Amino acid sequence: MRTKRPTVAAAEEILGGYFPVLDHGFVALVDYMGTDADIERAARVSYGAGTRRVSQTRGLVRYLQRHHHTTPAEMVEFKFHCAMPIFVARQWIRHRTASVNELSARYSLLPLLFYTPKAADFALQSKVNNQGREADPAPDALHVQAVARWERLRQDAADAYGWLLQEDVARELARIDLPLSTYTQWYWKIDLHNLLHFLTLRVDAHAQREIRAYGEVMAGMLQRVAPLAFEAWLHYDVLGARLSFGERRALARLLRPSVDGEGVSVRGGAAGLDRVALRELGLSAREIHELREKLQAPPQPDFSLDLANMRGAEEMERRMDKAVPAVERPPNG
Repeated sequence: MRTKRPTVAAAEEILGGYFPVLDHGFVALVDYMGTDADIERAARVSYGAGTRRVSQTRGLVRYLQRHHHTTPAEMVEFKFHCAMPIFVARQWIRHRTASVNELSARYSLLPLLFYTPKAADFALQSKVNNQGREADPAPDALHVQAVARWERLRQDAADAYGWLLQEDVARELARIDLPLSTYTQWYWKIDLHNLLHFLTLRVDAHAQREIRAYGEVMAGMLQRVAPLAFEAWLHYDVLGARLSFGERRALARLLRPSVDGEGVSVRGGAAGLDRVALRELGLSAREIHELREKLQAPPQPDFSLDLANMRGAEEMERRMDKAVPAVERPPNG
């Protein structure tokens, strides 16, 4: 039976497909409700969508995003099936604007799959960012030693988990010493407005690389469901920049209208944006650095999905089932 719900061909192409993330994780778009046209309908409270041109819908969607009118975007929803390391899930769950149902190790056996960073992603603590790592990878020898230690710890944890299950210890107790690198799964349903907020934070270069990998795949899925909303988000939230009052005041002082009113010129030429002038306008060293970054055009990211990487649900289920420990309960008595 043909559906009467709004659909998008690009979204239907990936619906139910699983895209690998990290070494054992994945993201699948299980379902979606609504499209760009539904954002417009909600904003106009009108059903005359058949007479609208794409350019008109695009203009309205961009206006809403630019001016932070968020309610119409809440009418579009996404449902994802995701598998990620527990430490990523604990960062993810801080976004308290979704409906979540996570795999429960109280009554299900956890697949013994553990995340291991590749050498390129293994780095020392950042000297300037207390919650991040250096951009360059650590020496390969250190990575080899770290992986060896992780593997010993994980093998001990897996052996203990299996032994406790064999002894018929309650699953809610057997799980308690499994490491944060263990993979978990959940279904995650969220509306478009809150998804955009999540993605803005999680595809940012300052986000932890592991959760950023999930954000980038989900951004590619968003692009297929609501391409106009995706474009507006990309232009205003990802590639755009907010200016503080101090930054606006500095720019107003440093820039002046040209004689014909068609442009602006920099007071004092190129030197008008030097540190001394900005210091005199009250900006701190960090604010000066951030302002200079905002005035540079950033490279445009490519979130397009590679359909060659898409896997079926059955394949992913087999992978997870294969990693579940086999349990033989002890005989009674």
